[in-house]
Amino acid sequence: MFSRGQPPEVGASPAAQPTHSQPAGTDRDPSAGQNNGERDPFAPASKLTASTIGTDLTILGEKITIISQYLLQIDGDVRADINGKKVMIGQEGSVIGTITAETVEIHGGLRGAVKAQSVILQPTAQVEGDIHHVTLAIAEGAVFDGSVRRPKNDEELKPNLDPASHQNGSAKPAVNRT
Repeated sequence: MFSRGQPPEVGASPAAQPTHSQPAGTDRDPSAGQNNGERDPFAPASKLTASTIGTDLTILGEKITIISQYLLQIDGDVRADINGKKVMIGQEGSVIGTITAETVEIHGGLRGAVKAQSVILQPTAQVEGDIHHVTLAIAEGAVFDGSVRRPKNDEELKPNLDPASHQNGSAKPAVNRT
């Protein structure tokens, strides 16, 4: 039951413990950047997990871009631009900025713009700004003040998930590696 190794994370089952194996289809050398068998903390993550900006967290600043390769749940306050696969603003969350993602679901507040393939405004959503979309669902009770439009080219809705292209404030189009 007890061992001298590192303690498990609180509430984590043994199956949920982090592994250091490479996901299928990656070209990275698993031993590159390792020191004494440890994973290089500056190397890309070996597995994608959901990220949460909790109710106790506020992110403020000029020219800040948050990039999420998977799911980003926002329950706190963010004053920045967001690029992600799926972005969800919780009931207590708010964003002032532009969200560009494949899917955006809003339960809380947004002041700014949304650019996404799919946008869902839940009954508790309060949105002030423009929505650029392919599909849009607005639930009864949602508050929306802005404009909506479908782009002529779906490419303008694709999130830029390449951190290197955001360096020095110069956001370049993402390179499609598929």
